[in-house]
Amino acid sequence: MRYHTLDTLRGANVISMVCYHAIWDAVNMFHQRLFWFPSLFSFLWQQSICIGFILLSGLCWSMGHKKWKRGLLVFLFGILITVITWAVMPQQRILFGVLTLLGSCMLILIPLEQKLKRISPFLGGIVSLSLFILFRNINDGYLGIGSWILVRLPKWLYRGMFSTYLGFKDPEFYSADYFSIFPWIFLFLTGYFLYEMMRKKEKLWIVKGKERGILDVLGRYSLFIYLVHQPLIFGTLSILDGHFF
Repeated sequence: MRYHTLDTLRGANVISMVCYHAIWDAVNMFHQRLFWFPSLFSFLWQQSICIGFILLSGLCWSMGHKKWKRGLLVFLFGILITVITWAVMPQQRILFGVLTLLGSCMLILIPLEQKLKRISPFLGGIVSLSLFILFRNINDGYLGIGSWILVRLPKWLYRGMFSTYLGFKDPEFYSADYFSIFPWIFLFLTGYFLYEMMRKKEKLWIVKGKERGILDVLGRYSLFIYLVHQPLIFGTLSILDGHFF
């Protein structure tokens, strides 16, 4: 069964992602100038794309039947992107990108599934979202809300690649796309509990919906589009750079 509303939301997010990355590449790789990029608007735009994909991925997790296979596949695609970007354009390498995160979250939830099902979906959703907000700045060395610092975390935690993978980012680490386990797994869990709330209240009709043309199709093939869109954008901008820029 297809959940067309979810496909449509993913499709809209795919379009937003492609547009954002096209502008990002033009500015950062082809040295074009846009007065509003970067800015607060472009940051919020980028965050909306990330939050959308991770929340939807968590919401869809329970619908899958081959969770190990799906999780491993997405994780391995993340590793593939790391290898390719490090080999082709090391200055813009992607290490611990969004696919690595999503694959990790899918796999982490498998052994936790039975315990998670014992938690009230409403309570689990509230706690997960609260923890995401609290841990949002863990990469920068503290727990807090926005610039309000509640707890400074010890610097010794922020050493090494595994710590960086978890969210304690090493000062020497760089990645053009970085999504650590914390805080983002809490957003993934928020999506998971949102699905459980709808399931228990028999509200899944909300996400079933009707097929909506191109957005539905784009959402259905969002993983494939994610894998190919950057090379296509880069190739197109390279052609334009030679003839028009």
